[in-house]
Amino acid sequence: MKIHTLLVALLLPVLLLSQQPVKREFRGAWIHTVGNQQFKTMSTDSIKAMLIKTLDILEEAGVNAVIFQVRPQADALYVSNHEPWSRFITGQQGKAPNPLWDPLQFMIEESHQRGMELHAWCNPYRVTSNEQEQLHPSHLYFKKPYLFKRYGKQLYFDPGEPEAVEHTVKVIADIVERYDVDAIHFDDYFYPYPIQFEEFHDDHSFVKYAYDQGYEYWQKSDWRRNNVSTLIKALNDTIKSIKPWVRFGISPFGIHRNLKDTPDGSGSKTNGLSNYDQLYADVPLWVKNGWIDYNVPQLYWKIGHPAADYKTLIEWWNKSNHKGHLYIGQSIGTFTEPDLDNPGKTQFEAKMKMVRELENVHGNVWWPGWSVAANHNGFADSLKNRYQKELSLIPAYKHLDSIPPTPVSAVKYKSGQIVWQKQIHEDPLQTVLFYGVYRFPDGVKPDISQSQYLVKIVDTNNYKPNPGKGKKQPYQYVITAIDRCWNESIASKPLKVRH
Repeated sequence: MKIHTLLVALLLPVLLLSQQPVKREFRGAWIHTVGNQQFKTMSTDSIKAMLIKTLDILEEAGVNAVIFQVRPQADALYVSNHEPWSRFITGQQGKAPNPLWDPLQFMIEESHQRGMELHAWCNPYRVTSNEQEQLHPSHLYFKKPYLFKRYGKQLYFDPGEPEAVEHTVKVIADIVERYDVDAIHFDDYFYPYPIQFEEFHDDHSFVKYAYDQGYEYWQKSDWRRNNVSTLIKALNDTIKSIKPWVRFGISPFGIHRNLKDTPDGSGSKTNGLSNYDQLYADVPLWVKNGWIDYNVPQLYWKIGHPAADYKTLIEWWNKSNHKGHLYIGQSIGTFTEPDLDNPGKTQFEAKMKMVRELENVHGNVWWPGWSVAANHNGFADSLKNRYQKELSLIPAYKHLDSIPPTPVSAVKYKSGQIVWQKQIHEDPLQTVLFYGVYRFPDGVKPDISQSQYLVKIVDTNNYKPNPGKGKKQPYQYVITAIDRCWNESIASKPLKVRH
Protein backbone atom coordinates (compact mmCIF):
# COMPACT_ATOMS: atom_id res chain seq x y z
CA MET A 1 0.00 0.00 0.00
CA LYS A 2 2.82 2.42 0.88
CA ILE A 3 4.59 1.66 -2.42
CA HIS A 4 1.38 2.24 -4.34
CA THR A 5 0.79 5.55 -2.54
CA LEU A 6 4.36 6.62 -3.27
CA LEU A 7 3.98 5.83 -6.99
CA VAL A 8 0.79 7.88 -7.17
CA ALA A 9 2.52 10.78 -5.44
CA LEU A 10 5.41 10.62 -7.90
CA LEU A 11 3.16 10.37 -10.94
CA LEU A 12 0.70 13.07 -9.95
CA PRO A 13 2.92 16.05 -10.91
CA VAL A 14 3.55 14.41 -14.30
CA LEU A 15 -0.17 13.88 -14.89
CA LEU A 16 -1.02 17.43 -13.86
CA LEU A 17 1.72 19.08 -15.90
CA SER A 18 -0.04 18.68 -19.24
CA GLN A 19 -3.32 19.92 -17.74
CA GLN A 20 -2.18 23.04 -15.85
CA PRO A 21 -3.20 26.44 -17.26
CA VAL A 22 -0.51 27.83 -19.54
CA LYS A 23 -0.40 31.62 -19.77
CA ARG A 24 1.35 31.66 -23.16
CA GLU A 25 1.36 28.91 -25.75
CA PHE A 26 1.03 28.89 -29.52
CA ARG A 27 -1.93 26.70 -30.47
CA GLY A 28 -2.22 26.67 -34.24
CA ALA A 29 -4.21 24.62 -36.74
CA TRP A 30 -3.44 24.09 -40.40
CA ILE A 31 -6.44 24.54 -42.71
CA HIS A 32 -5.31 23.23 -46.09
CA THR A 33 -7.01 23.86 -49.43
CA VAL A 34 -4.73 21.94 -51.80
CA GLY A 35 -6.61 18.95 -53.19
CA ASN A 36 -9.93 20.31 -51.95
CA GLN A 37 -12.78 18.92 -54.02
CA GLN A 38 -15.66 20.23 -51.89
CA PHE A 39 -15.63 23.94 -52.51
CA LYS A 40 -16.23 23.71 -56.27
CA THR A 41 -19.57 21.98 -55.65
CA MET A 42 -20.67 24.39 -52.92
CA SER A 43 -22.31 27.80 -52.97
CA THR A 44 -20.51 30.77 -51.50
CA ASP A 45 -22.83 30.80 -48.50
CA SER A 46 -22.22 27.08 -47.92
CA ILE A 47 -18.44 27.51 -48.02
CA LYS A 48 -18.64 30.43 -45.61
CA ALA A 49 -20.87 28.44 -43.27
CA MET A 50 -18.41 25.54 -43.35
CA LEU A 51 -15.48 27.83 -42.55
CA ILE A 52 -17.41 29.53 -39.74
CA LYS A 53 -18.30 26.19 -38.18
CA THR A 54 -14.67 25.10 -38.43
CA LEU A 55 -13.47 28.28 -36.73
CA ASP A 56 -16.11 27.97 -34.02
CA ILE A 57 -14.95 24.46 -33.13
CA LEU A 58 -11.28 25.46 -33.22
CA GLU A 59 -12.02 28.39 -30.93
CA GLU A 60 -13.81 26.11 -28.48
CA ALA A 61 -10.79 23.78 -28.59
CA GLY A 62 -8.50 26.60 -27.49
CA VAL A 63 -6.80 27.25 -30.85
CA ASN A 64 -5.36 30.78 -31.06
CA ALA A 65 -3.89 30.83 -34.58
CA VAL A 66 -5.34 29.63 -37.88
CA ILE A 67 -2.88 28.81 -40.67
CA PHE A 68 -5.00 29.04 -43.81
CA GLN A 69 -3.62 27.92 -47.18
CA VAL A 70 -4.08 30.72 -49.72
CA ARG A 71 -1.41 29.92 -52.32
CA PRO A 72 -1.30 26.14 -52.74
CA GLN A 73 0.05 26.03 -56.32
CA ALA A 74 1.22 29.42 -57.62
CA ASP A 75 -2.43 30.47 -57.53
CA ALA A 76 -4.66 32.48 -55.21
CA LEU A 77 -7.54 32.02 -52.81
CA TYR A 78 -7.74 35.80 -52.69
CA VAL A 79 -8.03 38.67 -55.16
CA SER A 80 -4.70 38.87 -56.98
CA ASN A 81 -3.29 40.66 -60.02
CA HIS A 82 -0.21 38.43 -60.05
CA GLU A 83 -1.58 34.87 -60.07
CA PRO A 84 -4.87 33.29 -61.17
CA TRP A 85 -7.70 32.18 -58.91
CA SER A 86 -7.03 28.73 -57.48
CA ARG A 87 -8.88 25.80 -58.97
CA PHE A 88 -9.46 24.64 -55.39
CA ILE A 89 -12.09 27.34 -54.89
CA THR A 90 -14.13 27.04 -58.10
CA GLY A 91 -12.80 23.85 -59.75
CA GLN A 92 -11.12 25.74 -62.57
CA GLN A 93 -7.96 27.81 -62.36
CA GLY A 94 -8.53 31.44 -63.20
CA LYS A 95 -12.27 31.26 -62.59
CA ALA A 96 -13.37 33.74 -59.92
CA PRO A 97 -16.05 32.84 -57.40
CA ASN A 98 -19.54 33.97 -58.37
CA PRO A 99 -20.69 35.98 -56.57
CA LEU A 100 -17.21 37.36 -55.99
CA TRP A 101 -15.82 37.01 -52.48
CA ASP A 102 -12.36 36.90 -50.97
CA PRO A 103 -11.61 33.79 -48.84
CA LEU A 104 -8.46 35.28 -47.32
CA GLN A 105 -10.18 38.49 -46.25
CA PHE A 106 -13.12 36.49 -44.91
CA MET A 107 -10.85 34.26 -42.82
CA ILE A 108 -8.91 37.23 -41.45
CA GLU A 109 -12.09 38.91 -40.25
CA GLU A 110 -13.66 35.76 -38.85
CA SER A 111 -10.47 34.66 -37.08
CA HIS A 112 -9.87 38.06 -35.50
CA GLN A 113 -13.47 38.18 -34.28
CA ARG A 114 -12.69 35.01 -32.32
CA GLY A 115 -9.45 36.33 -30.84
CA MET A 116 -7.37 34.15 -33.17
CA GLU A 117 -4.54 35.10 -35.51
CA LEU A 118 -4.64 34.40 -39.24
CA HIS A 119 -1.45 33.21 -40.92
CA ALA A 120 -1.47 33.20 -44.73
CA TRP A 121 -0.02 29.84 -45.76
CA CYS A 122 1.78 29.87 -49.12
CA ASN A 123 3.76 27.28 -51.04
CA PRO A 124 6.90 28.76 -52.59
CA TYR A 125 7.60 26.55 -55.62
CA ARG A 126 4.86 24.01 -56.41
CA VAL A 127 2.81 24.80 -59.53
CA THR A 128 0.85 21.61 -60.30
CA SER A 129 0.05 18.30 -58.60
CA ASN A 130 -0.38 16.14 -61.71
CA GLU A 131 -0.17 16.11 -65.50
CA GLN A 132 -3.90 16.55 -66.04
CA GLU A 133 -4.11 20.03 -64.53
CA GLN A 134 -4.83 22.91 -66.87
CA LEU A 135 -3.05 26.17 -66.17
CA HIS A 136 -4.94 29.36 -66.95
CA PRO A 137 -3.65 31.25 -70.03
CA SER A 138 -2.70 34.18 -67.78
CA HIS A 139 -0.35 32.02 -65.72
CA LEU A 140 3.29 33.08 -65.56
CA TYR A 141 4.25 29.70 -67.04
CA PHE A 142 3.08 30.80 -70.50
CA LYS A 143 4.93 34.12 -70.27
CA LYS A 144 8.22 32.83 -68.88
CA PRO A 145 8.43 29.05 -69.30
CA TYR A 146 12.18 29.08 -68.61
CA LEU A 147 11.43 29.71 -64.93
CA PHE A 148 9.81 26.28 -64.54
CA LYS A 149 10.90 22.63 -64.47
CA ARG A 150 8.94 19.40 -64.72
CA TYR A 151 9.83 16.77 -62.18
CA GLY A 152 7.92 13.53 -62.04
CA LYS A 153 4.31 14.41 -62.86
CA GLN A 154 4.51 17.90 -61.41
CA LEU A 155 5.58 21.38 -62.44
CA TYR A 156 7.77 23.53 -60.19
CA PHE A 157 9.51 26.87 -60.21
CA ASP A 158 13.27 26.50 -60.67
CA PRO A 159 14.67 27.92 -57.39
CA GLY A 160 17.95 28.65 -59.18
CA GLU A 161 16.33 31.29 -61.41
CA PRO A 162 16.54 34.73 -59.77
CA GLU A 163 13.32 35.76 -61.53
CA ALA A 164 11.51 32.91 -59.77
CA VAL A 165 12.65 34.35 -56.45
CA GLU A 166 11.60 37.85 -57.53
CA HIS A 167 8.14 36.64 -58.54
CA THR A 168 7.59 34.83 -55.23
CA VAL A 169 8.71 37.88 -53.26
CA LYS A 170 6.37 40.08 -55.31
CA VAL A 171 3.41 37.80 -54.61
CA ILE A 172 4.07 37.72 -50.86
CA ALA A 173 4.67 41.47 -50.72
CA ASP A 174 1.28 41.99 -52.35
CA ILE A 175 -0.45 39.90 -49.67
CA VAL A 176 1.30 41.72 -46.83
CA GLU A 177 0.55 45.15 -48.30
CA ARG A 178 -3.16 44.59 -48.90
CA TYR A 179 -4.26 42.21 -46.15
CA ASP A 180 -4.17 42.41 -42.36
CA VAL A 181 -2.46 39.03 -41.99
CA ASP A 182 -0.59 38.29 -38.79
CA ALA A 183 2.04 36.13 -40.46
CA ILE A 184 3.21 34.59 -43.72
CA HIS A 185 3.67 30.83 -43.43
CA PHE A 186 5.62 28.43 -45.67
CA ASP A 187 5.46 24.65 -45.39
CA ASP A 188 8.07 21.99 -46.24
CA TYR A 189 8.07 22.13 -50.05
CA PHE A 190 11.28 23.77 -51.23
CA TYR A 191 13.21 21.73 -53.76
CA PRO A 192 10.91 18.80 -54.66
CA TYR A 193 10.80 15.69 -52.54
CA PRO A 194 13.15 13.29 -54.37
CA ILE A 195 11.83 10.66 -56.76
CA GLN A 196 13.92 7.51 -56.98
CA PHE A 197 16.17 7.36 -60.07
CA GLU A 198 15.07 10.80 -61.26
CA GLU A 199 17.12 13.98 -61.11
CA PHE A 200 15.74 17.51 -60.84
CA HIS A 201 17.12 18.99 -64.05
CA ASP A 202 18.36 22.42 -63.08
CA ASP A 203 21.69 22.09 -64.92
CA HIS A 204 20.89 25.10 -67.11
CA SER A 205 20.44 27.52 -64.21
CA PHE A 206 23.40 25.97 -62.38
CA VAL A 207 25.74 26.57 -65.32
CA LYS A 208 24.25 30.00 -65.92
CA TYR A 209 24.55 31.38 -62.38
CA ALA A 210 26.56 29.17 -59.99
CA TYR A 211 30.13 30.19 -60.91
CA ASP A 212 29.38 33.92 -60.67
CA GLN A 213 27.75 33.27 -57.31
CA GLY A 214 30.94 31.65 -56.01
CA TYR A 215 30.19 27.93 -56.51
CA GLU A 216 32.32 25.35 -58.32
CA TYR A 217 30.89 22.48 -60.41
CA TRP A 218 31.07 20.08 -57.47
CA GLN A 219 29.12 22.36 -55.12
CA LYS A 220 25.66 21.98 -56.61
CA SER A 221 24.07 21.00 -53.29
CA ASP A 222 25.53 24.05 -51.56
CA TRP A 223 24.31 26.21 -54.45
CA ARG A 224 20.80 24.83 -54.13
CA ARG A 225 20.75 25.51 -50.40
CA ASN A 226 21.91 29.06 -51.05
CA ASN A 227 19.10 29.53 -53.57
CA VAL A 228 16.50 28.65 -50.94
CA SER A 229 18.22 30.72 -48.25
CA THR A 230 18.34 33.69 -50.64
CA LEU A 231 14.56 33.44 -51.04
CA ILE A 232 13.97 33.16 -47.28
CA LYS A 233 16.11 36.20 -46.47
CA ALA A 234 14.55 38.25 -49.28
CA LEU A 235 11.06 37.39 -48.08
CA ASN A 236 11.75 38.30 -44.47
CA ASP A 237 13.44 41.56 -45.45
CA THR A 238 10.50 42.45 -47.70
CA ILE A 239 7.82 41.53 -45.15
CA LYS A 240 9.48 43.54 -42.39
CA SER A 241 10.02 46.54 -44.69
CA ILE A 242 6.26 46.68 -45.34
CA LYS A 243 4.86 45.74 -41.91
CA PRO A 244 7.48 45.10 -39.21
CA TRP A 245 4.98 43.25 -37.03
CA VAL A 246 4.07 40.58 -39.59
CA ARG A 247 5.87 37.37 -38.77
CA PHE A 248 7.43 34.90 -41.18
CA GLY A 249 7.21 31.24 -40.20
CA ILE A 250 8.43 27.99 -41.73
CA SER A 251 7.14 24.45 -41.19
CA PRO A 252 9.93 22.17 -42.41
CA PHE A 253 10.11 18.41 -42.67
CA GLY A 254 10.84 17.00 -39.21
CA ILE A 255 14.42 15.82 -39.77
CA HIS A 256 17.10 18.44 -40.35
CA ARG A 257 19.98 15.97 -40.83
CA ASN A 258 20.66 12.41 -39.77
CA LEU A 259 23.59 11.73 -37.46
CA LYS A 260 25.19 9.41 -40.03
CA ASP A 261 25.38 12.31 -42.53
CA THR A 262 27.05 14.78 -40.18
CA PRO A 263 30.77 14.26 -39.52
CA ASP A 264 30.57 16.73 -36.65
CA GLY A 265 27.88 14.67 -34.94
CA SER A 266 25.29 17.44 -35.07
CA GLY A 267 22.51 15.43 -36.70
CA SER A 268 19.69 13.59 -34.96
CA LYS A 269 19.74 9.85 -34.29
CA THR A 270 17.29 9.20 -37.12
CA ASN A 271 17.34 7.51 -40.48
CA GLY A 272 15.18 9.31 -43.00
CA LEU A 273 14.95 12.03 -45.61
CA SER A 274 16.40 15.32 -44.43
CA ASN A 275 15.77 18.99 -45.08
CA TYR A 276 19.41 19.79 -45.55
CA ASP A 277 20.48 16.98 -47.85
CA GLN A 278 17.36 16.27 -49.94
CA LEU A 279 15.18 19.41 -49.81
CA TYR A 280 18.11 21.85 -49.60
CA ALA A 281 16.60 23.79 -46.71
CA ASP A 282 19.03 24.90 -44.00
CA VAL A 283 16.44 25.77 -41.36
CA PRO A 284 18.83 26.21 -38.38
CA LEU A 285 20.73 28.80 -40.44
CA TRP A 286 17.51 30.76 -40.97
CA VAL A 287 16.72 30.60 -37.25
CA LYS A 288 20.25 31.65 -36.29
CA ASN A 289 20.24 34.62 -38.68
CA GLY A 290 16.77 35.76 -37.65
CA TRP A 291 15.33 35.27 -41.14
CA ILE A 292 12.28 33.51 -39.73
CA ASP A 293 10.31 34.40 -36.63
CA TYR A 294 9.03 30.92 -35.85
CA ASN A 295 9.89 27.37 -36.79
CA VAL A 296 7.38 24.48 -36.85
CA PRO A 297 9.16 21.19 -37.66
CA GLN A 298 6.64 18.55 -38.69
CA LEU A 299 7.14 15.79 -36.12
CA TYR A 300 4.47 13.53 -37.56
CA TRP A 301 5.79 10.29 -36.07
CA LYS A 302 5.02 8.33 -32.94
CA ILE A 303 7.18 8.02 -29.86
CA GLY A 304 9.28 4.95 -30.56
CA HIS A 305 9.27 5.16 -34.36
CA PRO A 306 12.31 3.13 -35.49
CA ALA A 307 13.55 5.64 -38.10
CA ALA A 308 12.18 8.94 -36.79
CA ASP A 309 11.40 8.77 -33.09
CA TYR A 310 9.26 11.68 -31.91
CA LYS A 311 11.10 11.97 -28.59
CA THR A 312 14.50 12.02 -30.28
CA LEU A 313 13.41 14.72 -32.70
CA ILE A 314 11.61 17.05 -30.31
CA GLU A 315 14.65 16.95 -28.02
CA TRP A 316 16.96 17.62 -30.98
CA TRP A 317 14.97 20.65 -32.14
CA ASN A 318 14.67 21.93 -28.56
CA LYS A 319 18.45 21.75 -28.18
CA SER A 320 19.10 23.31 -31.59
CA ASN A 321 16.55 26.17 -31.44
CA HIS A 322 17.87 28.79 -29.04
CA LYS A 323 16.66 31.75 -31.10
CA GLY A 324 13.15 32.48 -32.28
CA HIS A 325 9.96 30.64 -31.48
CA LEU A 326 9.78 26.85 -31.80
CA TYR A 327 6.40 25.17 -32.22
CA ILE A 328 5.85 21.49 -32.94
CA GLY A 329 3.92 20.35 -35.98
CA GLN A 330 1.69 17.57 -34.65
CA SER A 331 -0.16 14.96 -36.72
CA ILE A 332 -3.25 14.16 -34.68
CA GLY A 333 -3.36 10.65 -36.16
CA THR A 334 -0.27 9.65 -34.17
CA PHE A 335 -1.84 10.71 -30.87
CA THR A 336 -3.85 7.49 -30.75
CA GLU A 337 -0.70 5.35 -30.77
CA PRO A 338 -0.32 3.31 -27.56
CA ASP A 339 1.88 4.76 -24.85
CA LEU A 340 5.18 2.88 -24.60
CA ASP A 341 5.02 2.57 -20.82
CA ASN A 342 1.29 1.98 -20.57
CA PRO A 343 -0.23 0.49 -23.76
CA GLY A 344 -3.68 0.89 -22.25
CA LYS A 345 -3.59 4.62 -22.96
CA THR A 346 -2.52 6.78 -25.91
CA GLN A 347 0.61 8.89 -26.44
CA PHE A 348 -1.37 12.13 -26.12
CA GLU A 349 -0.30 12.84 -22.55
CA ALA A 350 3.35 11.91 -23.12
CA LYS A 351 3.64 14.18 -26.16
CA MET A 352 2.02 17.12 -24.42
CA LYS A 353 4.29 16.60 -21.42
CA MET A 354 7.35 16.91 -23.66
CA VAL A 355 6.05 20.05 -25.34
CA ARG A 356 5.40 21.75 -22.02
CA GLU A 357 8.54 20.58 -20.25
CA LEU A 358 11.16 21.41 -22.88
CA GLU A 359 12.53 24.91 -22.38
CA ASN A 360 12.70 26.07 -26.01
CA VAL A 361 9.36 24.64 -27.20
CA HIS A 362 6.58 27.22 -27.23
CA GLY A 363 3.51 25.40 -28.54
CA ASN A 364 1.92 23.21 -31.19
CA VAL A 365 0.33 23.34 -34.62
CA TRP A 366 -2.31 20.70 -35.26
CA TRP A 367 -2.53 18.79 -38.55
CA PRO A 368 -4.96 18.57 -40.19
CA GLY A 369 -7.14 21.34 -38.84
CA TRP A 370 -10.16 19.98 -40.69
CA SER A 371 -9.88 16.75 -38.66
CA VAL A 372 -9.61 18.67 -35.41
CA ALA A 373 -12.81 20.49 -36.35
CA ALA A 374 -14.43 17.14 -37.17
CA ASN A 375 -13.44 15.95 -33.68
CA HIS A 376 -11.62 12.95 -35.15
CA ASN A 377 -11.25 10.31 -32.42
CA GLY A 378 -12.53 12.91 -29.94
CA PHE A 379 -9.40 15.02 -30.47
CA ALA A 380 -11.16 18.39 -30.19
CA ASP A 381 -12.86 17.19 -27.01
CA SER A 382 -9.48 16.32 -25.50
CA LEU A 383 -8.17 19.79 -26.29
CA LYS A 384 -11.33 21.54 -25.06
CA ASN A 385 -11.77 19.58 -21.86
CA ARG A 386 -8.18 18.94 -20.85
CA TYR A 387 -5.10 20.13 -22.71
CA GLN A 388 -6.34 23.51 -23.97
CA LYS A 389 -9.20 24.00 -21.54
CA GLU A 390 -8.07 27.48 -20.52
CA LEU A 391 -7.29 30.22 -23.01
CA SER A 392 -3.67 31.04 -23.71
CA LEU A 393 -1.94 34.08 -25.19
CA ILE A 394 0.52 33.55 -28.02
CA PRO A 395 4.13 33.95 -26.81
CA ALA A 396 5.26 37.55 -27.36
CA TYR A 397 7.58 38.25 -30.30
CA LYS A 398 9.86 40.47 -28.28
CA HIS A 399 12.60 40.51 -30.92
CA LEU A 400 10.17 42.54 -33.04
CA ASP A 401 8.67 44.67 -30.26
CA SER A 402 8.91 44.42 -26.49
CA ILE A 403 6.96 47.51 -25.43
CA PRO A 404 3.57 46.69 -23.90
CA PRO A 405 0.53 48.80 -24.80
CA THR A 406 -0.83 51.45 -22.46
CA PRO A 407 -3.36 50.14 -19.95
CA VAL A 408 -7.06 50.05 -20.78
CA SER A 409 -9.09 52.84 -19.21
CA ALA A 410 -12.71 53.90 -18.69
CA VAL A 411 -14.01 50.38 -18.10
CA LYS A 412 -17.75 50.45 -17.42
CA TYR A 413 -20.76 48.15 -17.24
CA LYS A 414 -23.49 49.46 -19.51
CA SER A 415 -26.65 47.85 -20.91
CA GLY A 416 -25.52 44.36 -20.01
CA GLN A 417 -22.05 44.82 -21.52
CA ILE A 418 -18.60 45.66 -20.25
CA VAL A 419 -17.23 48.48 -22.38
CA TRP A 420 -13.97 50.39 -22.36
CA GLN A 421 -12.16 53.08 -24.27
CA LYS A 422 -10.80 51.88 -27.60
CA GLN A 423 -7.08 52.50 -27.93
CA ILE A 424 -5.64 54.25 -30.97
CA HIS A 425 -1.89 54.61 -31.56
CA GLU A 426 0.05 56.31 -34.32
CA ASP A 427 2.80 53.71 -34.00
CA PRO A 428 1.49 50.55 -35.71
CA LEU A 429 3.66 48.37 -33.47
CA GLN A 430 1.71 49.73 -30.51
CA THR A 431 -1.66 49.23 -32.20
CA VAL A 432 -3.93 47.02 -30.14
CA LEU A 433 -4.99 43.87 -31.96
CA PHE A 434 -6.93 42.20 -29.15
CA TYR A 435 -8.14 42.76 -25.62
CA GLY A 436 -7.94 40.15 -22.87
CA VAL A 437 -10.97 39.85 -20.59
CA TYR A 438 -10.26 38.40 -17.13
CA ARG A 439 -12.99 37.47 -14.65
CA PHE A 440 -12.23 36.83 -10.98
CA PRO A 441 -14.77 35.41 -8.52
CA ASP A 442 -15.58 37.46 -5.47
CA GLY A 443 -12.79 37.10 -2.92
CA VAL A 444 -10.06 36.29 -5.48
CA LYS A 445 -7.50 39.05 -5.91
CA PRO A 446 -7.19 40.02 -9.60
CA ASP A 447 -3.92 38.67 -11.00
CA ILE A 448 -3.56 38.36 -14.77
CA SER A 449 -0.70 35.88 -14.41
CA GLN A 450 -3.37 33.37 -13.39
CA SER A 451 -4.52 32.47 -16.89
CA GLN A 452 -7.41 30.29 -15.73
CA TYR A 453 -9.30 33.55 -15.20
CA LEU A 454 -8.87 34.68 -18.82
CA VAL A 455 -12.37 34.16 -20.20
CA LYS A 456 -12.20 35.78 -23.62
CA ILE A 457 -9.90 37.40 -26.18
CA VAL A 458 -11.80 39.96 -28.26
CA ASP A 459 -11.03 42.35 -31.10
CA THR A 460 -13.60 44.94 -29.97
CA ASN A 461 -13.82 47.27 -26.99
CA ASN A 462 -16.76 45.47 -25.42
CA TYR A 463 -17.68 42.13 -23.89
CA LYS A 464 -21.04 40.71 -22.88
CA PRO A 465 -20.79 38.40 -19.85
CA ASN A 466 -22.72 35.17 -19.98
CA PRO A 467 -25.59 35.41 -17.50
CA GLY A 468 -25.23 32.92 -14.69
CA LYS A 469 -27.91 30.48 -13.66
CA GLY A 470 -29.81 31.13 -10.45
CA LYS A 471 -28.79 33.84 -8.05
CA LYS A 472 -26.49 36.52 -9.44
CA GLN A 473 -22.87 36.25 -8.32
CA PRO A 474 -20.34 39.11 -7.87
CA TYR A 475 -17.23 39.15 -10.07
CA GLN A 476 -14.34 41.49 -10.70
CA TYR A 477 -13.37 42.08 -14.31
CA VAL A 478 -10.09 43.49 -15.58
CA ILE A 479 -9.18 44.20 -19.20
CA THR A 480 -5.75 44.13 -20.83
CA ALA A 481 -4.60 45.42 -24.22
CA ILE A 482 -2.64 43.07 -26.49
CA ASP A 483 -0.59 44.47 -29.36
CA ARG A 484 0.33 42.88 -32.68
CA CYS A 485 3.40 41.19 -31.22
CA TRP A 486 1.41 39.88 -28.22
CA ASN A 487 2.84 42.19 -25.63
CA GLU A 488 0.20 42.60 -22.93
CA SER A 489 -0.51 45.73 -20.93
CA ILE A 490 -0.95 45.76 -17.19
CA ALA A 491 -4.52 45.19 -16.02
CA SER A 492 -7.16 47.88 -15.93
CA LYS A 493 -8.72 48.89 -12.65
CA PRO A 494 -11.10 46.12 -11.49
CA LEU A 495 -14.78 46.52 -12.34
CA LYS A 496 -17.33 44.83 -10.11
CA VAL A 497 -20.22 43.17 -11.95
CA ARG A 498 -23.00 40.89 -10.73
CA HIS A 499 -24.47 38.40 -13.16
